[in-house]
Amino acid sequence: MPEIQVFNLSQYRNSEDPAPVSSFNLQFLAQGDSWFSIGAMPPTLTTNLLDGMTTTVAACAINCAKPGWKLSRMIDRVRDPSFNWLLTRDRQWSGLLFSGGGNDLIEAIQAAPTETSDMRLLATQAEWTNAPGGLRYLSNPGWMTFSDHLTAIVQELLSTRDSGSCKGIPVVMHTYDLAVPRNVGAGMGFGPWLYRAMLTYGIPQKDWSAVASALLGRLQTLLNHIAATTPDGSLHIVSSQGTLVPAATSAVGPTQDWQNEIHPTPHGYRKLSALWQPVLDLVFG
Repeated sequence: MPEIQVFNLSQYRNSEDPAPVSSFNLQFLAQGDSWFSIGAMPPTLTTNLLDGMTTTVAACAINCAKPGWKLSRMIDRVRDPSFNWLLTRDRQWSGLLFSGGGNDLIEAIQAAPTETSDMRLLATQAEWTNAPGGLRYLSNPGWMTFSDHLTAIVQELLSTRDSGSCKGIPVVMHTYDLAVPRNVGAGMGFGPWLYRAMLTYGIPQKDWSAVASALLGRLQTLLNHIAATTPDGSLHIVSSQGTLVPAATSAVGPTQDWQNEIHPTPHGYRKLSALWQPVLDLVFG
């Protein structure tokens, strides 16, 4: 099974020796966050989802992903003009591979307890309920705000796609496996993220995994709902939750599947990227 050949923007635009995109049967444009780019410092500590991804025919991808980027920043014409140019005015791509929504969730979970409930994903201690598992610690008004925001951003992405030469091309996104809050950052001061939020809101450590699972489960449900309600049926989701072995909240370093709090190891990414091949073959024949 041939692996997707990934090129960066510099390779694609190289005037002397450009990436041979036209020689591939499928020509993808890729955009995303750290799961498509860099998940640790130094970058050699882990890989990303595109590494080892396969299809049954020869395929390549021009990768525009950047670590830490949210969906809104990825499609901002000012912040990422290169991606918007490639998507709307460059060529007729076979499809768009997209990794997004995770950083939006990570940023939203770090909202301060002093924010109003509709601007927080986590509930203050005075708001904790008797709901089962991690749900008791979540702010339902805040989730509604987040859900509306993410839905609008994905719709904006599809609208941008439809404004140019790639109108209607398939878009394939993914869900995020169940990261566990723990004090393991990505290096050079980046992270941890979930861990700090758990401490800020005073959530008992025994419930940290349940809270993260509840939030990431909601994100998966939301992405699947957005795809199911996209009128032209062009948005497809690779569901991957439950694939990786969760880390323990007390684990202080890399595990078999998790390099740090929110990024998989090379082994973990390989397990996840394998889930893309059946979806890509189904969508692109």
